[in-house]
Amino acid sequence: MRVSSAPFPGPDSAPPDRARSTPARRTVLGAAAAVAAAAAVVPSGSPAVAARRPATTEPHRWRTAAIGGTGFVTGILFHPSVKGLAYARTDIGGAYRWDDRTARWTALTDHLGWDDWNLLGVEAMAVDPSHPDRLYLALGTYAQSWASPGAVLRSEDRGRTWKRADLTVRLGANEDGRGAGERLLVDPRDSSTLWLGTRHDGLLRSTDRGATWAPVTGFPVTPDPAGQGVTLLVAAGRTVYAGWGDGTTSLLRTTPSGGWEAVPGQPPAAGATAFPVRAAYDAGSRALWVTYANGPGPNNQSAGAVHRLDTVTGAWSDVTPLVPADGDAFGYGGVAVDARRPGTAVVSTNNRWGPVDTLFRTTDDGATWTSLKDTAVLDVSETPYLRWGGEAKFGWWIQAVALDPFDSRNLLFGTGATIYGTRDLTHWAPRIRGLEESSVRQLLAPPDRGGAALLSGLGDIGVMFHESLTASPSRGMATGPVFGTATGLALAARRPSYVVRTGWPSGSQSAGAFSEDGGRSWRPFAAQPEIAPSAPGPIAVNADGTVLVWSFVHWDGTPYPAQRSTDGGASWAEVPTCPAGAEPVADPVDPARFYAYDTRTGTVHRSTDAGATFTEVSGGLPSGDVQFAMVAAPGRRGDLWLSAKTGGLHRSTDGGDAFAPVAGCQESHALGFGKAAPGRGGSGYPAVFQTGRVSATHDGVAVLRSDDAGATWVRINDDAHQWGWTGETITGDPRVHGRVYLGTNGRGIQYADPE
Repeated sequence: MRVSSAPFPGPDSAPPDRARSTPARRTVLGAAAAVAAAAAVVPSGSPAVAARRPATTEPHRWRTAAIGGTGFVTGILFHPSVKGLAYARTDIGGAYRWDDRTARWTALTDHLGWDDWNLLGVEAMAVDPSHPDRLYLALGTYAQSWASPGAVLRSEDRGRTWKRADLTVRLGANEDGRGAGERLLVDPRDSSTLWLGTRHDGLLRSTDRGATWAPVTGFPVTPDPAGQGVTLLVAAGRTVYAGWGDGTTSLLRTTPSGGWEAVPGQPPAAGATAFPVRAAYDAGSRALWVTYANGPGPNNQSAGAVHRLDTVTGAWSDVTPLVPADGDAFGYGGVAVDARRPGTAVVSTNNRWGPVDTLFRTTDDGATWTSLKDTAVLDVSETPYLRWGGEAKFGWWIQAVALDPFDSRNLLFGTGATIYGTRDLTHWAPRIRGLEESSVRQLLAPPDRGGAALLSGLGDIGVMFHESLTASPSRGMATGPVFGTATGLALAARRPSYVVRTGWPSGSQSAGAFSEDGGRSWRPFAAQPEIAPSAPGPIAVNADGTVLVWSFVHWDGTPYPAQRSTDGGASWAEVPTCPAGAEPVADPVDPARFYAYDTRTGTVHRSTDAGATFTEVSGGLPSGDVQFAMVAAPGRRGDLWLSAKTGGLHRSTDGGDAFAPVAGCQESHALGFGKAAPGRGGSGYPAVFQTGRVSATHDGVAVLRSDDAGATWVRINDDAHQWGWTGETITGDPRVHGRVYLGTNGRGIQYADPE
């Protein structure tokens, strides 16, 4: 199951199943929303509701490991009246503010906690041209019935602190159409009035600067439950225009009397099914530029156009730079205008997989266009993974384009993996420092100081070898077979230079690979099971690196029997006694032992013949809970820990024969180990890290550490550092006591040391 957003094929937009039953706080529109919205100002690093009792905490310094983007940047917005101020939004990783002085992005929504995981997707953002410090975000990752409603955050200090208004409608920041917009707008006639376009619930309006919201009556179109609804909102002088994605009317505008009407004479664009994707207003020439596509994107667009509306005369012009055709099918996405040079605009193609997407630029109101890709010089040395095993592309999934209103040559555009920027319209490089959007699936901190600082398995971009945590890995995506989403990552405990990985293969390549130098270089397995390319699952390697056990799970959840290799992947044999789809776990001391936890039956199975056969050894454990982890404590034979969303932590010290609950832990979502605490105060037992709920330390789900084998816990994150859903992976550093690495679903790898 994939939860990230970068542009590899596959089930791209699936939410974390583990979080579906955890709704965000709910209110109703109107008067009830006013009560919820009246909360005191809270810092962007704090939730709106404080803990009911003091938390037992140990202060940590949290940082984000550098990779460089890795996800879909769906919107970029320069402030029209403040030089050097810009904002970016992402589909699953929150919003950011650009600091021109440090040339870095600052995350603005890390304070959103576990229960608010669905708010890490930013559907839209808006600034107030008359009040430079005001910022608004419309949050909501999924518009499906199982997701929680969205919310609007409003700030008076550029996102440092927030007030929140909960909605009753759902937004879809990680669904089709997420690159359209912006769907949120401050009314040009009144800064107290805001408009919010939704996918399935029409148009909303606030008259108190986002504190309360109500549906707009008389909006002359009917939402389609399966459609796109409002695709964009833009101000043209004192008039507000709205794009519409359902039906034949595609563009509406406000009237002098305060109502709404269809814009007269609007073009058919790219056909009867096309609708506006984005729009930008050129105040100098009083023209509205609109891009169209025959699908919401970012995928599955095959036709599109660009049209220009003279808002004075009402005349429309078709100014499409290049008409899509057979063999070169695409839509149009982003659009930006030059505030300093009337008649100058930039538009982007989207979903152009053959010749590759480009930006077209005009300086004569669309009479002629130049493709900026054709003269582009790309420098991706700062984020080498963008080479994808070959040459870097100019871009794909380009639906966010922004032009600096103070500098006509400072141009940015977002892709499915990064933000490219130029200051001369020729030389381009990622402008992505501080913005990290990886969905992190596995983390492995090798014990050897001569190896990697960290190995990570990521959604969509495979495995990374981190020499440093402050620079993007120099090798980019792991060499050897190029993977999409990583599904497995393991090393031999007594031979840590031997590492194996599995993942969704690119094309016909192998779904598994091995390394004999700690992950610096990789070779594909000489052979692979027939099922591997369509259902690669997790893999385990025994303590001395002589046996592999590989599990298989199709992306739709269908499990298949595990297979075993005793020759480094040259041949494979089915293991029918291992529970199908179960994640295998190798004993870190005994090469003959493997374990597997069957969540369907709540049973643990053990192998004492190096994975050839498995036998059920214990039962009665949590079942039917897809959120679990079984981890073997390092350096100890048969010491197993089982974490489960329901039932908390369980531990076995006899190789799985019996498990006992760890007292005081109500929930456990991810589990890992690090170096034992030093000195007389340490128990000698490895530090245990988890994302979980222990009421003695904190009311909610938190990042926790125990130095006494689970007898006591301390919270090591704080209200400023929560990152929504963090239930996939966590590990400590075997070389540095207290250092922890945490995987997030959209905010990359977070790591911390005690202060």
